[in-house]
Amino acid sequence: MDLEKYHQLALQKQVEHKKFLASLKKKAPKNLDRIVQRIHEEVFSEIDCLQCANCCKGLGPDLKEADITRISKHFRMKLQEFEDAYLQVDEDGDKVFQCMPCPFLGPDNLCDIYDMRPKACREFPHTDRKKIYQINHLTIKNTLICPAAYLFVEKLKKEIK
Repeated sequence: MDLEKYHQLALQKQVEHKKFLASLKKKAPKNLDRIVQRIHEEVFSEIDCLQCANCCKGLGPDLKEADITRISKHFRMKLQEFEDAYLQVDEDGDKVFQCMPCPFLGPDNLCDIYDMRPKACREFPHTDRKKIYQINHLTIKNTLICPAAYLFVEKLKKEIK
């Protein structure tokens, strides 16, 4: 998968994508959630995340207390021990991994903690959300990192226009 190609395409289409997503906020089709779900499924039948893992290599998830508790239990570690070993607090006050790529990303792009991965990881790139227009800023940002997010916006644009 040519990540640089997708990144460049996303950069070139930023303004167009922002305008399109903003138009959904103003006047979304009544069946938008159904369309979004269908296109999300279509995109992920074409894109193999294991060929990419760009999100795991460069985007640190915001780990919530439930995530930290679940993962630390998996490793049979005390919460503080897990936090000291893996986490730091970022400039926004969020708990994130100390370094990237994710410490649980294997050399085969498989997640070592897939069944207990953080909620932010499970939901990324958020292209199956209801009322997708509520997260336009996030969708635009994700198109720069995730080929599936870029394709999602492109297909959604074609479907709705």
